[in-house]
Amino acid sequence: MSQELERVYTIPLGKVLLSQSQHRAVRAINMIREFARKHMKTQEIKIDEEVAHLIWSKGVRSPPRKIRVKMTKTDDGYILVTNYEDDVESDEKDSKKSPEIKQKVEPQTDDPDAIEVTEETLKEVAPKEVAPKEVAPKEEKPKPKAKESKPKEEKPKPKAKESKPKEEKPKAKESKPKEEKPKPKAKESKPKSKE
Repeated sequence: MSQELERVYTIPLGKVLLSQSQHRAVRAINMIREFARKHMKTQEIKIDEEVAHLIWSKGVRSPPRKIRVKMTKTDDGYILVTNYEDDVESDEKDSKKSPEIKQKVEPQTDDPDAIEVTEETLKEVAPKEVAPKEVAPKEEKPKPKAKESKPKEEKPKPKAKESKPKEEKPKAKESKPKEEKPKPKAKESKPKSKE
């Protein structure tokens, strides 16, 4: 094979979450190896250091859910798995961006009525505004009410559960007074026989 074979794959690593959290990054590396063996039909797989760093970047417990890689079959007969960098599409995206427009905002000096606002001018304007408000006070108008409320008469409220003597209610059946039976002492354990 004098010709190198190159392919780009997106490897799903979602099943990594099925394993224990301490083994997830290791399982992700093994899943990449299995994927490469299956699709490139070769047993010897070498994973680039950059791909390994990408898998381990968030730690052992949270590897990425999927990874985009470029697999290259070399003349030596092994597969080299490297991180896929999307160079062609990134150039197109940059050309589509509109150039940034930088404009400087200059104050308008053509207007003769323009006043420069400073602390001194604010102090001068503030007392003038306060005086007109004091001259014209607003007249208070009574607000119309939807319902006229009648004064409620105070009624003495009965206290909760006053101490009244309770009358005994007649029972449906009068029961005879029970005779006290002597309580038996501790029962002796007898084996129960099932009949």
